[in-house]
Amino acid sequence: MLRATIDDRLAELLPGSHEPDSLGSALRYSLLAPGKRIRPMLTIMAAWEVGPRDLSALDAGCALEMVHAASLILDDMPAMDDAPERRGQAATHVRFGEDVAMLSAIALLNQAYATIAGMETVDASTRCALITILTRAVGLQGLAGGQYSDLRPVERRENAIARTTHLKTGTLFVAAVEMAAVIRRMNDDMASILRGCATELGQAFQLIDDFVDSSTFSSPGRPEDHGKATFLAILGQEAARRRLRGHMDGALNGLHPAGPLAGFLRSIFESASLSPEAAC
Repeated sequence: MLRATIDDRLAELLPGSHEPDSLGSALRYSLLAPGKRIRPMLTIMAAWEVGPRDLSALDAGCALEMVHAASLILDDMPAMDDAPERRGQAATHVRFGEDVAMLSAIALLNQAYATIAGMETVDASTRCALITILTRAVGLQGLAGGQYSDLRPVERRENAIARTTHLKTGTLFVAAVEMAAVIRRMNDDMASILRGCATELGQAFQLIDDFVDSSTFSSPGRPEDHGKATFLAILGQEAARRRLRGHMDGALNGLHPAGPLAGFLRSIFESASLSPEAAC
């Protein structure tokens, strides 16, 4: 139900039909492709930790999903990972051409900021704070820096891999909970718990992805990922599983066990058939 609400809102927030057909179609193709909508779900669930179960954080979460979709477009480009497919369909640059793909990524980033600026459920100072969070997540200490690191040989050391993982994956998760904290005006202690949760989730999420892409789970993996330094590659299966278990436990640490966010995180872990119990 909530995922359908997010999908409907994403469609509403896209530019109107007066936009150039190919560019507008590319935006819809990229943003509305089937996905788990983890970032907007995380934003909403984090907001629900301390307040009513309303949709006051919906647009903030949708803005993050736009940024995520833009990053995937760029990630798949020939100059980056050169991936032909994404989410079960042809990558945007394959379907529409590299020129339209690049413009689509820029347009989605712009629409993300416009979405935050247009939020009517929060005041101007809150909107400014949200835009600051989003800017930080996209920049040198976020997605851009993470993609730069990912395109270059990463030292086969745990802290180097963890840093790249945090920049590429964790920063949007952290941004999701920080936005929720700002919208709900959470105290510092609660905001700190949520940031820790999101940081651990980012590391766990990447490890899950590594396992799913490995032959361990009967998958040939993605060719664009071959040769990259991962925890699975440098630690081996058992040690990587122990590390994953630690990050899963860390993500749940401090959350109310019966709260909406803890339940959501468990569903992520279980959907990958890698629940904390299974990851022992």
